Amino acid sequence: MRFNLNNNSYAPFNTLIALLAVCAIAHAEDRPQWGERFTRNMVSGETGLADTFNPETGERVKWSAPLGGNAYGSPVIANGCVLIGANNEKPRDARIDYDCGVLLCLNESDGALRWQLAVPRTGGDDYLDWPMIGMCSEPTVEGDRVYTVTNRFEVVCLDLQGQANGNDGPYKDEGQHMAQDGKPALEVTATDADIIWMVSLREAVDMYPHDGSHMSILLDGDYLYLNTGNGVDNTHKVVRKPDAPTLIVMDKNTGGVLAKDAVGMGHRIMHAAWSSPSLGKVNGKKLIAFGGPDGVCYAFEALAADVPRDAVQTLTLAWKFDCDPTSPKENRAEYLNNRKESPSVIEGMPVFIGDRVYVTAGGDPWWGKEKSWLKCIDATKTGDITTTGEIWSYEMPAHCIATPAVANGLVFVSDGKGFLHCVDGKTGQAYWTHDIGGECWGSAFVADGKVYVGSRNKLFWTFAASKDKKEIASVKLDAPISATSVAANGVLYVASQDTLYAVK
Repeated sequence: MRFNLNNNSYAPFNTLIALLAVCAIAHAEDRPQWGERFTRNMVSGETGLADTFNPETGERVKWSAPLGGNAYGSPVIANGCVLIGANNEKPRDARIDYDCGVLLCLNESDGALRWQLAVPRTGGDDYLDWPMIGMCSEPTVEGDRVYTVTNRFEVVCLDLQGQANGNDGPYKDEGQHMAQDGKPALEVTATDADIIWMVSLREAVDMYPHDGSHMSILLDGDYLYLNTGNGVDNTHKVVRKPDAPTLIVMDKNTGGVLAKDAVGMGHRIMHAAWSSPSLGKVNGKKLIAFGGPDGVCYAFEALAADVPRDAVQTLTLAWKFDCDPTSPKENRAEYLNNRKESPSVIEGMPVFIGDRVYVTAGGDPWWGKEKSWLKCIDATKTGDITTTGEIWSYEMPAHCIATPAVANGLVFVSDGKGFLHCVDGKTGQAYWTHDIGGECWGSAFVADGKVYVGSRNKLFWTFAASKDKKEIASVKLDAPISATSVAANGVLYVASQDTLYAVK
């Protein structure tokens, strides 16, 4: 165990601290979607958060919950519940003793299980649904409804209360859904999920999945905006469904597909589509920003409130910005495993801050070049803005799959080789970097004047969220960290691949 604490971390409680505690309570709130609502910024207004914690002694650990292993998703907190993806390495239900992706719904107060959605593997080809991986898609919660994408690339609407208030419909076949293919339906119990409706993306939009689904649904009014997860096949050389849409809009009430992109991203996929959309308002118009699997950041006009339900609409492109315009555009399979030259991809989410969009792009972590950029884009422009829309560009010496955290004029972003970067949000000037000791698959998270970030070497770090580098603490967890931390209602949530910690 290694702690590296700031001398002021345990200052005596005085009148000022008491006032700050009151403010923390006043500003405490749920976190019902991954990142800030709409903008996707990895920041929070929560205050009074812990600098660090000790998972071995339990110091500052309110509770912890096992995730099994291979958990990559980040937690979402809403209406007294904590929802997070897990696997079934250590079954919570003796009847379900096979490999499943699992969505856990836990009590916010003590981490006890309320219910789980267990989804058996697709089977046949590991690249369609990677064995033993946790359910990766972060849920989105509104009221008593949960929207997410399962490991079988099914979009589901769930009842936040699970089966505790009965089996609501129209979907009623939960017992068969959680059984292995060819096996009889299981009895539905009080700790099982309640599926309201379900839509298979493979059937609805004729896409072809790869590895695992990672889609955090953006909810705006009655509309669900989401990535379809289209990708290459097991050869990594062929996109079997190049004409499938990459970004779609669904009706939150029925799951019907209302709109889709028509910009041909599927023909330019390097690996798979794993980014999620964000929303901003520019020149009085709502725009949906989306990071393409082809290294291009797109902005589409948001759907009007009264879009027709009888035909699938085509999303209107407002602008596009190629983050790597000199990269190869044809014969993308020829660049597999080329660490010096390759097409670029976008896997983190674009972040809307006013009239600007911040996004990371670069070589694919598994197959592409070891180079990436943090880009700042002028979102007020229209058309192909590759040559006119760049406000600044900051180069990083490795791939990057992170979503930026923009706070108080600073941008914090982690790269794939394990460096945390602090950059000026207006100019792109670099203030500092720090080697956090291992690959970073999650994103930096800013709250309470601090930056929290974890690495695949099991270290969880805390820095001051300032342009002057100040390391506050580091602590070693039980397993690699692949998720992004989050704060809600005065509690910091930190997930390793094995365990979720609620820190207070």
